[in-house]
Amino acid sequence: MALALEGIRVIDVSQVAAVPMAARHLADFGAEVIHVEHPQRGDMYRTLVNRFAAASGGLLPEKDWIWENFNRNKKSLTLDLSRETGREIMHKLVKKADVFLANLRPYELERYGLEYPTLSGLNPRLVFATLTGYGKKGPENNSPGFDFSSLWARSGIAHVVPTPGCAPDTPPGAFGDNVAALGLALGVMMALFVRERTGRGQEVDLSLFHTGLYQLSQDIAGALVAGPNYEVWRSQVRQNFPNPLVKTYQTKDARWLLFIVLQPDRYWSLFCRAIDRQDLENDPRFATTEAREENSLLLKGILQEVFLTKTLEQWRPRLKGIPFDAVQTLTEAVTDPQARANGMFVSFDHPTHGPMEMVASPINLSETPASVRIPAPEFSQHTEEILLDLGCTWDEIVKWKEEGVIA
Repeated sequence: MALALEGIRVIDVSQVAAVPMAARHLADFGAEVIHVEHPQRGDMYRTLVNRFAAASGGLLPEKDWIWENFNRNKKSLTLDLSRETGREIMHKLVKKADVFLANLRPYELERYGLEYPTLSGLNPRLVFATLTGYGKKGPENNSPGFDFSSLWARSGIAHVVPTPGCAPDTPPGAFGDNVAALGLALGVMMALFVRERTGRGQEVDLSLFHTGLYQLSQDIAGALVAGPNYEVWRSQVRQNFPNPLVKTYQTKDARWLLFIVLQPDRYWSLFCRAIDRQDLENDPRFATTEAREENSLLLKGILQEVFLTKTLEQWRPRLKGIPFDAVQTLTEAVTDPQARANGMFVSFDHPTHGPMEMVASPINLSETPASVRIPAPEFSQHTEEILLDLGCTWDEIVKWKEEGVIA
């Protein structure tokens, strides 16, 4: 079966998370992705899992799940872009590429001769896609950006997520990067589609800050319209949301049930039967949406007492058909029968680590699906192969290794 992006060559000049994940999405669907790393330092994500394993005191294995997650199906090329020879090699690569991906800041792209006008001059069909922390314009266009700071904190997400009165927390690792990666990959695919019509590439631009605003866009839209009044209203609602069926309740075994019944009248009768409290259904204090909201605190207290009478596993079958879910642990999530039934994890044999499972691509195509064909590359694993394909000689490769241009 043909792969969706077979024949597409991608140059991935990035490290850490967002852009490598965007490139991995393309690689999962068959693109040839060349991940460019510094010949001495490499990608910093290569060493992260070792630090985690060391800090765990032997609790965590040394299988490099982080590197595999972000860089499977890729090739590794080492190249020092600060050297003129390194830039010349990169320009040769670009001439034969379809997509250039980078998370270098604007001044770094300029320093290394990798700006869009330069590369599109070498290859007018090139799709040039970059991700920055704060956008390519403005006074902070060259500021360093990470999802914790640019996306999570700067956009307002860290402000609205915590419980009122509690200090803002940091998100799970790469939480915002993964969303930005999907956006960048989508932009690349649209640009490739346009290229099929016009024959020309174009520039794709995304920032972590803008992605954070997009993730929070329902609240951001309110703030744009109502200004500070929206924050006051939101804070009041958050402290006492009027719908008792949009709430978390604790069970007998100290687990949590999260209800999201946004059409409460539709589900009220079923809900009352499920919790064996039919007496509540026609109680005038709770019989309508308006009545339940007016008596919200009273009903929330009653419901919490009810849910404390049974364990999570006792409640699950009773609540079938009602919009809710249990708050699961990570271990429960990776063993979830629904996730397994829908192929949300993919198995493969790693040449070093043996059998491994990873999260599958969330994008499912019926005829040309994603796949894991090769593990994430060893450091500089494909440097010689890629350079020979460019027409470089063995003498040049040996010379460049001696000079430190490649590893």
